[in-house]
Amino acid sequence: MNTLTISRKSWPTRQPVTFLVMAAIAWLALYNTLIPASEALVAMLPVDRTSHLGGALQFFFYDTPKVLLLLTAVVFVMGMVNSYFSPERTRALLAGRSEGAANVMAASLGIVTPFCSCSAVPLFIGFVQAGVPLGVTFSFLISAPMVNEVALTLLFGMFGWKVALLYLGLGLGVAIIAGWIIGRLKMEAYLEDWVRDMPKTSAEFEVTGMTLGERIEGGFQAVKEIVGKVWPYILIGIALGALIHGYVPEDFMASFMGKEVWWSVPLAVIMGVPMYTNAAGVIPIVQALLAKGAALGTVLAFMMSVIALSLPEMIILRKVLKLRLIATFAAVVAGGILLVGCVFNAVL
Repeated sequence: MNTLTISRKSWPTRQPVTFLVMAAIAWLALYNTLIPASEALVAMLPVDRTSHLGGALQFFFYDTPKVLLLLTAVVFVMGMVNSYFSPERTRALLAGRSEGAANVMAASLGIVTPFCSCSAVPLFIGFVQAGVPLGVTFSFLISAPMVNEVALTLLFGMFGWKVALLYLGLGLGVAIIAGWIIGRLKMEAYLEDWVRDMPKTSAEFEVTGMTLGERIEGGFQAVKEIVGKVWPYILIGIALGALIHGYVPEDFMASFMGKEVWWSVPLAVIMGVPMYTNAAGVIPIVQALLAKGAALGTVLAFMMSVIALSLPEMIILRKVLKLRLIATFAAVVAGGILLVGCVFNAVL
């Protein structure tokens, strides 16, 4: 039988511009139905919309598809962009750079590269082998999970460009300064011996041309890998946010996460470290905390500590770092996050 079969992937590859336009139209149409759809779902249930349960359900029914739509869109686009930033190319861009400028470049590259804390060990090894300075490596490893495209897009979608831009500046500042301080401390001796003794390798990379259709396929693959991995965290985060939204009394959070409470920022950082989630999972919680009276600086400190200082990441890094270097890394980053939270609580 000679029937021509067109697969799902062949159409974007054959007509990439048409596919992108139609996908954008379909995405916008779905996004614009979220509020009426969530209200309709609550109305179908035997609950009072004005009750605590009704408010929590509406929050969950609205935020779940909203976050997933935003996440799918940004991961797809960045999956195309990330075809320009392989680990090899990233190492090559950072190798041989002087400190200071290299810290800025490393932190900036962290925004557009698809690496998270689970990639910390192989990335760290590759950077060391390529001759990237230790402090520059830490600037990248702080920025990549904390100031990534997912966090910025979800913050923009939920809070607007001012909060997203604020978080971008704060995150980059913490990554650049923390990396620079660690570099100045000259702590290479506290790498695990097997890492320090590895032979240096070339940081060269091969430039390969890709068509727009192939980059679209890369976007599909990124959605499959990233969204497929983080959606459980999203559901948990939104469920917790819904409970806070529906059941926590107004201004309750202000009693221990407000501006007037001096210990609110340290408490937020301490609370955030044991948690294991990512930006997609923690932002719905951030949204609910702010709505209940928590201060912006305190909430940003909580969010940064969850993403940049999680206990699982420290355990992963223990494979390549000695305890003194891990403690220094955590202390420097925590200090930067504390400063950020306190300053913004004071001025906003």
